[in-house]
Amino acid sequence: MLNRLSIRDFAVVAHAELAFGAGLTVISGETGAGKSLLVDALGFLCGARADAGAVRQGAERAELEAEFALADSPAAQDWLREAEMLDEGPDDGDACQLRRTLRADGGSRAWINGRAATMGQLADLAALLVEIHGQHEQQALLSRTTQMSLLDAYARHPDLLASVRESALRWRTLRAERDALLARGDVGERKAWLAHQLDELQAETLEPEALAELDASHRRHAHAASLIAACESALERLGGDHALGSQLQHLRSGLQREAGNEPRLNEVDAMLDSAAIQLDEALVLLERIRDDLDLDPDVLQQIEQRLVRVQDLARKHRVAPDKLAAHRDVLAAELESLADADVRLQSLDRDIAGAQSDWQAGAKRLTASRRKAGDALAKAIESLIGELGMGGGRFEVALDAIADPQSPDANGAERADFLVSANAGQLPRPLRKVASGGELSRISLAIEVVTLGLDAVPTMVFDEVDSGIGGAVAAAVGAKLRALGDTRQVLCVTHQPQVAAAGHAQYRVSKAAQDGITQSSVAVLDAKGRIDEIARMLGGAEVTKEAQAAAKRLLQH
Repeated sequence: MLNRLSIRDFAVVAHAELAFGAGLTVISGETGAGKSLLVDALGFLCGARADAGAVRQGAERAELEAEFALADSPAAQDWLREAEMLDEGPDDGDACQLRRTLRADGGSRAWINGRAATMGQLADLAALLVEIHGQHEQQALLSRTTQMSLLDAYARHPDLLASVRESALRWRTLRAERDALLARGDVGERKAWLAHQLDELQAETLEPEALAELDASHRRHAHAASLIAACESALERLGGDHALGSQLQHLRSGLQREAGNEPRLNEVDAMLDSAAIQLDEALVLLERIRDDLDLDPDVLQQIEQRLVRVQDLARKHRVAPDKLAAHRDVLAAELESLADADVRLQSLDRDIAGAQSDWQAGAKRLTASRRKAGDALAKAIESLIGELGMGGGRFEVALDAIADPQSPDANGAERADFLVSANAGQLPRPLRKVASGGELSRISLAIEVVTLGLDAVPTMVFDEVDSGIGGAVAAAVGAKLRALGDTRQVLCVTHQPQVAAAGHAQYRVSKAAQDGITQSSVAVLDAKGRIDEIARMLGGAEVTKEAQAAAKRLLQH
């Protein structure tokens, strides 16, 4: 539920702070005073596209903020918790704050509970908190996709929907596998080609480690002569009576004789002893390396031939040499998968037919449920739109079969189309072709009343839902809005006194020129203020005693 709305430097509003409670809250005011700006502000807080023109003249940015109670919206709590934006404080995350700034240069920023948020996140969360029915938002009702969703929600058949979607998904998955298998062409030819490629690849050891060792071996054999010479030279310098090893031992002997006079020479001797050990080990390793080196040109030629074969394979298969082993394994896996391709094709054909049969059975049940729900929905809405000033009008839910019933569709075998006739004697036509703005508003309200409780959005906002009506029809609209307010929080911008009188609370928007600039202000009305405001709505600029008496009667009703 929306608890508070704060607006600063937005359009013609310098600053406004509104507190909301449960039930129906109406917002009234003279034409052009800026009543719908409150709805616009909520729209921006719900993720609407930024508009630099929304910033008050002379200000750098507009600031909008809304605070919602989450006790009646567990879905919003779950979303915040998953996004790690839920304030787990003493109240255990009972409140949520949405904030957005609109800059005069067209930029925009948003926050959820003080954390920076994207417009997508703002829109996703707001969709769980508030539902706006304005001239723009009502256009969604003209979409056949929206109409189908409303019908399915009214029918309350999620299990049937899930079954049809699962069958359609399984059918598409199986068809895709079958198409991919057939796209390979003649399976026998493919198998023969794969076998030939594998024979070439499997003739070589292609693992990256083996290729690295082959490359190292080639370098050793290619430079064997220089390597042997280097080892011989090093062995000559390190070994023998006059080599480094002998000089090191002679050096140690001299130091040991003087160690009694300087104990620290023992430490030096220990270090030289370690060096002598390392020197001996180096000699042994050098001898082993020298003995391993081979100047055999035949071996070098064999290694070079192997390297050439590897490079040829890499070019042929268009992969790097170190990727040949992985490519070989992919081909082997494909060859294995084709071993029983004919059997798999037969199995796929059976499974596809089974999935299609399951879909047809499920779609048939879904169609029957939709027809039953469509008749009930049409009857209920037709009754309500009659009360809302469209007497003699008709409302029907048509179900049109999809173009290709042999191709399972996740949404079933038909599409819904809402048909309406605003006047008696006219044939119903698609809603998107015949409804005016006022008619669409009343049909939207009727649908909300009929489908009340089918969604979990706790706050509904109606902007000028009473456009083009008056008298008893306006009173009926007010009664329906108040009925919605018994189980939902409802905000309604109105210019009809009958609708305003139905509210549990009322705000008045007014405008005045300050320092040559028009500004709007918003004030909550007490009991006397409501009488005066409804009297103004009834009688115009001059509030008479008769108008006040009529206002009191409306409020009493």
